[in-house]
Amino acid sequence: MKSLSRAMLTIIDNPTHDTLQCNGAWTMPNLAVVAHDLELFTPSKPLKWDITHITELDSAGIALLQLYYRRFENQGVTSELVGTNESHTKLYNLLYKQPYEDASPVIIHSWLYNLGKEGYETIQGIGKFLAFLGEAFIILLYTLRYPSKIRYRSVMTHIYTTGVTALPIIGISAFLIGIVIAFQSLVQLQKFGADIFIVDTIGISLTRELAPLITAIVVAGRSGSAFTAQIGAMKMTQEIDAMKTMGFDPFIFLVWPRVFALILVMPLLIFFADLIGIFGGMVVAKAQANLSFEEFLYRLKGALGIKHYVIGIVKGPFFAFLIAMASTYRGFQISLNTESIGHYTTVSVVNSIFLVIACDALFSVLLTELKL
Repeated sequence: MKSLSRAMLTIIDNPTHDTLQCNGAWTMPNLAVVAHDLELFTPSKPLKWDITHITELDSAGIALLQLYYRRFENQGVTSELVGTNESHTKLYNLLYKQPYEDASPVIIHSWLYNLGKEGYETIQGIGKFLAFLGEAFIILLYTLRYPSKIRYRSVMTHIYTTGVTALPIIGISAFLIGIVIAFQSLVQLQKFGADIFIVDTIGISLTRELAPLITAIVVAGRSGSAFTAQIGAMKMTQEIDAMKTMGFDPFIFLVWPRVFALILVMPLLIFFADLIGIFGGMVVAKAQANLSFEEFLYRLKGALGIKHYVIGIVKGPFFAFLIAMASTYRGFQISLNTESIGHYTTVSVVNSIFLVIACDALFSVLLTELKL
């Protein structure tokens, strides 16, 4: 006889079979040790599960028995269950037997299970992300205390890659957005003979909302995905492990240079998008409403208050911080396989865009309450 656990599971070695003698209360609080023991057990002979001495059994215990009973059978090991009573059978039937001809209860159970699983994983993910932010801020305080630790050359490199090289796509996107806003607004304004108000619509909507939002979405899809893929590739090639072995902190070398660079360039990119977007609106106003550039700019000077421009620019660093943090966090989650790079790169873009839109919504509510 050999015992895997003092009181809960005993394996009796017989010449023709092994007997798994189950003892004690097989309930949720007591199953961790048994599950561990069963995971370590590799059967080589037919099995006889003896549950006669189980004093208490709940749904978790039934599920554990069912899991390993089927697993061992799938491994080609013949299994037999002895010692069942009426309460065991009723509990088993409640969990695993389908009392109706249709499959709707199973579908509902599966849906609820998946919902609970997704909710639990989401809560876990939020907790891990907050822990990531906490660790990053600790390193930030350290680097601010010792400015020589900041990787200035790396910051400048990321400023170029995330800012200068992004100008063409941001310029094209802003120009097209300005055209769309101008066309759609003119269709409605011309019905009331209020063509001149196209200037107000373009100026305020672009500088306050659309230019920051479009710029952030483009940056999230372009630079955020690059951050995730770069860090993930370094993790796969074990460069990050090598950095830690040599005493280099990944947050100092990989995270904060990207965050600093994006925070610095985002307001400039938004300003650039403001100019190009307004220019696109001016082109449409000239072509469709015969409004000259001089008249457009004169009206814009009176319609566009400085507060609208400042609000759009102020949003930039917040958007940049969320994008950089979400993308670098997902980069560190990539495992040692190529599929995870594509998965987490996609997830980082989705998370970044969601966080940007949520942050923009919070700004809108807050500024409305402040009457700004």
